[in-house]
Amino acid sequence: MNAHDRDLTGAELARLHYGDGEFAVLKPGRYVVCAVSGKKIPLEQLRYWSAELQEAYAGPGESLQRWREVHG
Repeated sequence: MNAHDRDLTGAELARLHYGDGEFAVLKPGRYVVCAVSGKKIPLEQLRYWSAELQEAYAGPGESLQRWREVHG
């Protein structure tokens, strides 16, 4: 088992600053939490976020849902 195979249950929550196309780690950790679903997202799998709202999303569906809530 390597670091990527571990369960995230006891892992540390990271704190990020979300920019346009990239993010900066403010507090190291292994995951962030989706603002819509509450799912844990390992940092290496994080692909969707909002720089405007400073939120992470588990996938495109959650991202679109939040965009519609805010801009709809």
